Amino acid sequence: MDYINAFWVGGVICILVQILIEKTKLMPGRIMVLLVVTGSILGALGIFAPLKEYAGAGVSVPLLGFGNLLWEGVRKAVDQDGFIGIFKGGFTASAVGISSALVFSYLASLIWQPKMKK
Repeated sequence: MDYINAFWVGGVICILVQILIEKTKLMPGRIMVLLVVTGSILGALGIFAPLKEYAGAGVSVPLLGFGNLLWEGVRKAVDQDGFIGIFKGGFTASAVGISSALVFSYLASLIWQPKMKK
């Protein structure tokens, strides 16, 4: 049942994003930012944790999960370091994911030789 819940919740998120892409003039970058901000807001309101418990990867793999990761990092850093945690918490929480994305992208570019569009 966990797989089914992850599939349908992730599918609903994808459907909503596809509707935004097709029916609005929002650029894909802005939609991605909207998803990250929505994940942060859901985490701050305490809605993301029960949703993640129910849907697992269906909600945590899309950009909503990244937004929640940033929120959790900021929340923990503020609890530990006070005001300065607002600035460093998101970087600390997301450093491994962002670093691995950079390293693997670089390795992929070495293997497949990317070309500029003409």
